[in-house]
Amino acid sequence: MKSKAIFYHAGCGVCVAAEQALGQALDPARYDIEVVDFNTAPDRVAEAEAAGVQSVPAYVIDGQAFHINFGASMAAVKGEA
Repeated sequence: MKSKAIFYHAGCGVCVAAEQALGQALDPARYDIEVVDFNTAPDRVAEAEAAGVQSVPAYVIDGQAFHINFGASMAAVKGEA
C-alpha cells in the first residue's frame, strides 16, 4: 500500500524549487503525491495547519509535517503578516 505525501506551497520561488527537486526524489511506487498550491486552493490552509504545517514549502507524509527551507509562514500565506 502506498503512503500519502502532500506537498503544500504558496507558489514562491523557494516552493517551486522544492517541488521540483523533492517531488522527483520521492519514489512514486511508494508514495501517492498530491501538490497543493494555496494560490489555487486557499480553502486547504486550515487542513495544512491541522496537519502541523507552520511554514511553506512543506510535505506532510503519513501525517507528519516536514518543513523545507523557509518560504513563508502560514500567517503570511493567510495574509496576516
